[in-house]
Amino acid sequence: MRFDIITVLPALLESPFAHSIMQRAQKKGLAEIHIHNLRDYASNKHKSIDDYPYGGGSGMVMQIEPFAACIEKLQADRVYDEIIFMTPDGVTFKQEVANELSIKGNIMILCGHYKGIDQRIRDVFVTREISVGDFVLSGGELPAALIVDAVVRLIPGVLSDETSALSDSFQGDLLDAPVYSRPADWRGHQVPNILLSGDQAKIEQWRYEQALERTKKRRPDLLE
Repeated sequence: MRFDIITVLPALLESPFAHSIMQRAQKKGLAEIHIHNLRDYASNKHKSIDDYPYGGGSGMVMQIEPFAACIEKLQADRVYDEIIFMTPDGVTFKQEVANELSIKGNIMILCGHYKGIDQRIRDVFVTREISVGDFVLSGGELPAALIVDAVVRLIPGVLSDETSALSDSFQGDLLDAPVYSRPADWRGHQVPNILLSGDQAKIEQWRYEQALERTKKRRPDLLE
């Protein structure tokens, strides 16, 4: 699976993909993550990629031409299943979207800044607009990293225990059940006896009941 991320701050994305699961996925050849500096596609000598908005108002707008040049260069080499723009007014990112994206082949992600990007880029090139929550960040880089992380871990072979991702929170619209490890007794706080019983059927039933109860208390909207 291949990701191409277009950004004005490529250095901001170096660390999230250079460690842990993301690093292992790339070393295994299961995921490719390529970062493209939008300023490399600016045609002016100052490599600026923004300008004042038509109609006036505060803030700067990312121009259409650098984005179009970068996108079309990448499209000349491969077909993209999705071109995603990270934006606060997009559809909220959920686990079901991550599941859907994990079976794609090539995904491009556009990271906005300033007041936003020229609407014509969204109209002509973008196939999906995604938000990571009802708040505004300085740019789309951190949301893009979240998307890639959530998707890559679902690719078969990335996690050492492939069943782990299937029991994560939000799979099946439930939060995850409580989890415990050694020691069984810590300062008088005991691990529930059912988890020590060895009866796997009863353990799974307990986990489901706990997940359902936790979801009812913390995220009842998921059960609607």
